[in-house]
Amino acid sequence: MHKPHDPDFAARVRTSFGRQPAMALIGATLPVVEAGYTEIHLPRRADLLQQHGYIHGGVVGMIADSAAGYAAATLIPAEASVLTVEYKINLLAPADGQLLIAEGSVLRYGRTLIITRGEVFAVQDGHKTLCAVMQQTIMTVHGKKEINHKE
Repeated sequence: MHKPHDPDFAARVRTSFGRQPAMALIGATLPVVEAGYTEIHLPRRADLLQQHGYIHGGVVGMIADSAAGYAAATLIPAEASVLTVEYKINLLAPADGQLLIAEGSVLRYGRTLIITRGEVFAVQDGHKTLCAVMQQTIMTVHGKKEINHKE
């Protein structure tokens, strides 16, 4: 179990998520924020599909990256932020469901680098199918404030 540096991590992470036009563009939400763990939910939309009718793999990678990145962000000091250094994703099954759930978790927390895992599930009629797994390296960033795109 990882302990957050910031007792107000959940509010800080939700505020950061709200600053992401990319997540708003695809209609993603962040309903779960816990220490070292987050979930991003994405309802199926026609404009997110690829040519076979599945949610596009790029969108799957996008929500996996954000869920795991925000899992890392729950543990960092309040004045810091995070950036993805790299990730590797395996697409295991088509993202074919009414809802995608991306679960992000921290595998190893370090002062500079944080190793995370992302899993994306397609939910159809209450049945969850694992459609992607990702391993990610996150860098803790100091001295770089986030931009509020709404201002």
